[in-house]
Amino acid sequence: MPDIWGIASILAKLGLYIGFAGSTGLVIVSYLYSGFVAPISLGIKRQARALAWLALAATVVGFLLRGAALTGGVDGMVDPEMLGLLWQTSVGDAFVYRLIGAVLILVGLSIPRFGQWIALLGGTVALWSFAQIGHVPEQESVGIQLLLLLHLLCVAFWVGIFSPLRSLALMPEHLTDAAGLGHRFGQAAALIVPTLIVAGLWMAWLLVGNLQGLLFTGYGQALLFKVLLVGLLLILAAANKLRFVPSMQSGDAKAARHLARSIEVEAIVVLVVLATTATLTSVLTLPS
Repeated sequence: MPDIWGIASILAKLGLYIGFAGSTGLVIVSYLYSGFVAPISLGIKRQARALAWLALAATVVGFLLRGAALTGGVDGMVDPEMLGLLWQTSVGDAFVYRLIGAVLILVGLSIPRFGQWIALLGGTVALWSFAQIGHVPEQESVGIQLLLLLHLLCVAFWVGIFSPLRSLALMPEHLTDAAGLGHRFGQAAALIVPTLIVAGLWMAWLLVGNLQGLLFTGYGQALLFKVLLVGLLLILAAANKLRFVPSMQSGDAKAARHLARSIEVEAIVVLVVLATTATLTSVLTLPS
């Protein structure tokens, strides 16, 4: 059972994941499917901005918690000497990447036309920070770090579709847009999902290394739990693509409501996946 600083670190990491994955995903979806999401573009921008602020706050809190974890007391959060030492490590590097990323997202969302490119750059920089700290950098391979970045961009894209697609599905007057958005995302998912799975399994194998570590260690068991949740997500996504979206294309408003409920369940499962990932990267150690 993690101590209070471990639990606080998990919550801060969860805030980071939700903030950066959500805001970056909404920026990607807004750019790729601008025609479909035009009726709710202002709402998407507000959500992306709120998520970016969440990410910025979680970035600062997460860095301060590192100081508290080192000293074992709350005074470590404001200890200049301790924070100065952290600043010179990979923790400080990740902190800077995340600050820059969050600020670029917020600035980009405030600028018309080319702002989306600035926001997308910010999201990519922020997601890259996760390849600079934690278990992946221990593998000392730029290829694996790039693989993690690709994995995270796919996750962000998937997370980013939830809110726009659900909102449009609940608007009968925009049933055609919802069906079109669901269909186009389903086509993209045919590439994204295999990439997500292959990248995730490959990194898992590199980190755990053997079947014994996967089955008999806390890290491996948490990883297996995450894989099971991802399997559930794939079942829900398949139902959306093969059943609800085709029915919506035929004008079935009831299918749109079912799709909205399915997305809500997906979002809850994703939240548990992110919480599991935060636990894996915050308090669990790799099998020896």
